Amino acid sequence: MDMQSTETARPRPAFATALVVDDHPLFCEALALTLKAVAGIGAVETVGRLETALERMGREPRPDVVVLDLNLPDVTGFDGLIRVSAAAPDVPVVVVSSLADNRSISAALAAGAAGFVPKHSTREIFRAAFAALAAGRPYLPEGFSPSETPDAGRREDAIARLKLLTRQQAVILQLICEGKLNKQIAYELSIAETTVKAHVTAIMRKLGVLSRTQAVLVAREADFGRDLPAG
Repeated sequence: MDMQSTETARPRPAFATALVVDDHPLFCEALALTLKAVAGIGAVETVGRLETALERMGREPRPDVVVLDLNLPDVTGFDGLIRVSAAAPDVPVVVVSSLADNRSISAALAAGAAGFVPKHSTREIFRAAFAALAAGRPYLPEGFSPSETPDAGRREDAIARLKLLTRQQAVILQLICEGKLNKQIAYELSIAETTVKAHVTAIMRKLGVLSRTQAVLVAREADFGRDLPAG
């Protein structure tokens, strides 16, 4: 077999580019090296905030895969995962988090994660995770068993409804959860108050609720920000 045939037969990496979303620069650097070594990813971008990640996902060419930490400065709970997944439904999102209990993994999968890797996993686990993704399979940590409690069912239902929101609606709901009035939201987002009212109406319709208070309760059902450890 000649050299050209050998090169043609050599398998190409499933992912050529990746976006790492994590606010710890040293971890980002280590993870970028790991992805290049175990998954053959040649270009790895890193950002430290959700809004920066969403801006990047809005530009072409999009990364082939996103690696996301749940605990970011400008996001609470699983809202970031829901919004990244909605921004590019065709791009797999791998959650890499220090929070790796069954409840959190189940919620991450419901929110759109294609895989879940505990944050301090070995290179071999990352290799296995990206091999599974390349084959079109989700990757779940060893020992994981789906949560089947009533609380898990309510949480997954809330997450499913939140995934119906557009990026702008998700931002407005987050501001509503912070107690902001329509006028304040309009000022913060530089849009008309009538536009905010229209979005609020659409948010309540998609969430299946009749009031802002009920919308906040749905958001909190899927919100485990208080449970997310630092790092």
